[in-house]
Amino acid sequence: MRKKKKLKVKWKNLFLLLILLFASILIILSIYNGMKWYFDNIKLNKQIDNINDKVNITIKEDNENTEIINQDKDIPREDPYWDYIKMNLIDIDFKELKKINKDTVGWIQVNGTNINYPFVQGNDNSYYLNHDINKKSNGGGWVFLDYRNNINELDKNTIIYAHGRQNKTMFGSLKNILTSGWLENNENFVIKLSTATENTLWQVFSVYRIPTTSDYLQIEFKNDFNKFSEMLINRSAYNFNTSLNESDKILTLSTCYDDNDKVVLHAKLIKKEKKID
Repeated sequence: MRKKKKLKVKWKNLFLLLILLFASILIILSIYNGMKWYFDNIKLNKQIDNINDKVNITIKEDNENTEIINQDKDIPREDPYWDYIKMNLIDIDFKELKKINKDTVGWIQVNGTNINYPFVQGNDNSYYLNHDINKKSNGGGWVFLDYRNNINELDKNTIIYAHGRQNKTMFGSLKNILTSGWLENNENFVIKLSTATENTLWQVFSVYRIPTTSDYLQIEFKNDFNKFSEMLINRSAYNFNTSLNESDKILTLSTCYDDNDKVVLHAKLIKKEKKID
């Protein structure tokens, strides 16, 4: 009887030891991940400050190279569209950015968020999920263009991704688009892009949170673009009263809301200006 009792005690102690060991490993991993997240943030913030010190954003007024896209005379005069197309574009000189990373292809600015960054393009949609603009390993990644897109000849759907960082860097502040504060200010409903070849202005027409899917990431269309754009409009959490037609071009921003959902924004091209060397 004593041997059996001792044996039971030994197994019980071993079981408790294993539980303690497992809990210790989880605590160590949690501390490691927390420290990594913290130092990744420090690196990203330093890179953002460095970029802001080196790069100037120039405000461009309309000129002979400015083109209004598909100006619809049927749009009511009180519609904010008429104010949007009067907005100035932004222009970036990419010489310094190319020195930092030759993969840099553009700059994006989203009103009502912290998004005001250069974006890059890799050979796939994985590399810049865990590499920063200096091509160093970083869990914060960087803002990047879908590898399938051609930034010099805009596709029907131009897609830009980034992590939804909790400290609001990268696309962490894109969640703002689902808040009443953001939606109540129609001056937020524009996005400005600058690339090496042109500067563009985009009008937001759809914002939403959705379980992870890829149905909004289509780039090439045959005869289904109207059906696609209708899907995006109907999915929106807010009615922007903005229509699209077959000739429109779309900009899509996508990030994680949490482990299961995405936050997505769509805008259409309303003004552009070719850069003249």
